Amino acid sequence: MAETDTLPVPKTSAELAEMVGEPATAKKIFSSAAETVAFMDRYAAARQSPGTDLHLAVETEVQRQMVAFYKEKDAAGGADVIRRLNLDPQNTGRRAGMMTSHRQGTAYNPKAPGAKVDHLFADATDFFHTAWHLNQDAGIPGSQTAAKVAELRNASTVANPSAGGYLVPERLRSLLADIALEQAVVRPRATVVPMDSARVPFPAIDVSSHATSLYGGMTAYWGEEAAAFTESSAAFKRIALEARKLTGLSYVSNELLQDSIISFSALVERLWPRVLAFEEDYAFMTGSGVGEPLGFIGAGNDAAVAVAVESGQFTQTVIFPNIVNMYSRMLPSSLNTAVWIIAPNVIPQLYQLSLDVGTGGAPVFIMNAAGTGPMTLLGRPIIVSEKASALGTRGDVSFVDLSYYLIGDRQIMAVTSSTDHRFSTDETAWRIIQRVDGRPWLTNAITPRNGGPTLSAFVELETR
Repeated sequence: MAETDTLPVPKTSAELAEMVGEPATAKKIFSSAAETVAFMDRYAAARQSPGTDLHLAVETEVQRQMVAFYKEKDAAGGADVIRRLNLDPQNTGRRAGMMTSHRQGTAYNPKAPGAKVDHLFADATDFFHTAWHLNQDAGIPGSQTAAKVAELRNASTVANPSAGGYLVPERLRSLLADIALEQAVVRPRATVVPMDSARVPFPAIDVSSHATSLYGGMTAYWGEEAAAFTESSAAFKRIALEARKLTGLSYVSNELLQDSIISFSALVERLWPRVLAFEEDYAFMTGSGVGEPLGFIGAGNDAAVAVAVESGQFTQTVIFPNIVNMYSRMLPSSLNTAVWIIAPNVIPQLYQLSLDVGTGGAPVFIMNAAGTGPMTLLGRPIIVSEKASALGTRGDVSFVDLSYYLIGDRQIMAVTSSTDHRFSTDETAWRIIQRVDGRPWLTNAITPRNGGPTLSAFVELETR
């Protein structure tokens, strides 16, 4: 064991310089040529390890070059092998005025990587039977199943080399995504950006005030005829969307797979989308941004506005002034698209909201409280989710316009199976991987032109 093995490994050049500049540490590092080589090897390995900026930059560039290669070699001559974000300012789609919509991230995309293997399978059962590692037909040289397996492996290696497993056909991926969409809170309302590499920079307007300019630096002036123009320019930040790995795991007895893989595939089509949608939602709402998406609930979102409680308000309560104050802090342009997201145990508080009138009071009416349609509060829908914060803590009640939340969707799923973990119980472990990221599009709350309290697309009730 080298003496330098006990030293911490620097992750940046600044940390390396600091360690070398410390006499005691430098003495250990340069005590011999062997010690120096051992230490520098560890430093070099740390700088190139998965998750570092250098590793991500290399991975991103390799994938971009591969995309460019396939665009050039596309047999159909099309240049759009990987679907790009629609930046047409005249976009008149479902969400007019937005650059994209969730449909680009969920509906069938003929240019997605998995589309190249769609022709191999008749249905989901055929795919899972082929991908099952105990499928004996796959080991017969020259068989149709063996040919499918070989093509699946090649497609997965090209599309997503770090995930492993078999590339899920686009027809099945889009089906699972659409089923998940019906269970999700955030994705159906967010702005989804299809990703053609592991890391995609995305522009965000750098704005914190509308006092003298709009959209981070753009200004307009009234002037006389033939008067000189006043110059202005918008300032933009770069938001990096990185394909985070979301993994699903399930165990199935080999007898079930041998006797009825049709039942298993039906179970997968029904349950896996719900699991993935749940975990996506939870990360989109509360994620730390470290190895997972950055959520819009909590202090980690710099653009969020936390509305203070009223003087003398009891703990774990929600009162009508809280609701009115939250409504007033929403961006005016988002009042027709924002939704309320509440924890289940907030419901009793909302149903008992009242407006004080002198020494008495009057109840606050919640629309559709007993009907089949969504409940509304101040005209906006109420979404009840167990992924919201606990009653009495920040984020148990949120008022948000989720079109200001970005989701980066790699549009790739990979599936693999193994008996290694459950060999003694004769079970197969199935693993499904998808890669996705998310973070708020706004980077700051905004001071309005009239100098009033800051506004945002993400408004929360503070801890009581």
